[in-house]
Amino acid sequence: MKKIALDVSHVSIDYRDLSHMKLAKSFAKGEVKKSNVVRAVNDVSFSVGQGEILGIVGRNGSGKTTLLRSIAGIFQPDEGNIDTHGNRVSLMAIGIGFNGNNTGRENILKSGMLLGCRLDYVKEHMDEIIEFSELGDFIDRPVRTYSSGMYSKLSFAVTAILDTDIMLVDEVLSVGDEKFRKKSFKKMEELMLSDRTVLIVSHATNTLNKFCDKVLWINDGKYVQMGPTEEVLAAYDEFMQL
Repeated sequence: MKKIALDVSHVSIDYRDLSHMKLAKSFAKGEVKKSNVVRAVNDVSFSVGQGEILGIVGRNGSGKTTLLRSIAGIFQPDEGNIDTHGNRVSLMAIGIGFNGNNTGRENILKSGMLLGCRLDYVKEHMDEIIEFSELGDFIDRPVRTYSSGMYSKLSFAVTAILDTDIMLVDEVLSVGDEKFRKKSFKKMEELMLSDRTVLIVSHATNTLNKFCDKVLWINDGKYVQMGPTEEVLAAYDEFMQL
C-alpha cells in the first residue's frame, strides 16, 4: 500500500459575493457582512498516495481551482483539514505566484525560496530553468511584460525543475505553443517515473488519460466520484452531454 502524501478531509471553502455592490460603498457602510456567501467547495474528502497522479475534473465554477489553491496554502479552508504530511507543495498556475514588477530571474529566486529550497540550490538550477522556459533575454525583463504563454513557460519550468514533493498543475499544460507543449508533456512523463505526487486540473481529457492514475470529479463544489481514470472520465463525459 502506498504511503499517503495528501489528505483532504471534509474541506469547505467560502467566499463573499460582492458583485452586487460597489466596493468602496460597501466598506463605508459595513455592508460586506450582508453580502452573499458562496460555498465554492463543499465537504470534499479524498487522499492521494505518494507518487500518484490525480486528475481533477468538473465544469467551470465547480471549485477545482479553489481547491487546488487551498492545498497550496494560498488560503485556509473554512471547514475541514488539509494534511500534506510534511511534503513541500508547489502550484503551477497562470496569474499567480510571480511579482509582475520583478524580472523572470528574480521571480525564479523568490519562487524557489517560497518552495522551501535553499538559495544555492535555486541558483544551481537557474540556467536549467531559463533554458527550459525558452524566454531568452526576456528573463531579465519584468514579468508584467510577459504574454500568458511566456508566463506559463516560466511557471512550468520553475515548478517542474525545482524539487518539491507535491506538484499542483492548473491548466498550464494546455497553454503555450505546440513545441513547448510537447516538451512539457515529455517532462511530465519524466516526473511520472519519479516519486513526485501530482494533481492536475484540466479540461483536456487526452491529458488526463495520458498521465493520471485516478480522477476526482467535483460538481458545484461537491465530491461526485473518484476512481480509475477511464471509469470516471466516461461518467463525467456522459454527465456533460445531458
